Amino acid sequence: MKILLQRVLRADVTVAETTIARIGAGLLVFVAIEPGDDETKLRAMADRILELRIFPDDRLPMNLSVQDVDGEVLVVSQFTLAADTSRGRRPGFSGAAAPAEARQGYERLIALLRERWSRIAEGQFGADMQVGLVNDGPATFLLSK
Repeated sequence: MKILLQRVLRADVTVAETTIARIGAGLLVFVAIEPGDDETKLRAMADRILELRIFPDDRLPMNLSVQDVDGEVLVVSQFTLAADTSRGRRPGFSGAAAPAEARQGYERLIALLRERWSRIAEGQFGADMQVGLVNDGPATFLLSK
């Protein structure tokens, strides 16, 4: 599993010219499910997303979690994070889970996040999405499990 996590002031997802999700300050989470990403990995990643201390307080620039700041979380599937770009001019996607496995992992990750935090929004799995965001910092983190 690969996660690209961005601290944002706001973010939104549009599909077919309709905005389907919008958040204010919080996290934009791009998710690539890889073969073998099981419940243990999904649960650990959900914990990391909600507990990673990347928001400022009055003492440190990165000391609080998204929950500490009462932030929102927008989760978007993005299989291209699993691309192999180590050679050639065209990325390979053999590192990404098959669509059915990826959908199941993506939906389970969202369910695990919602078990612990109510302020979760999501993109549309497999759709051609336009994602808008204002990155705060910029602060962007690549998490893998």
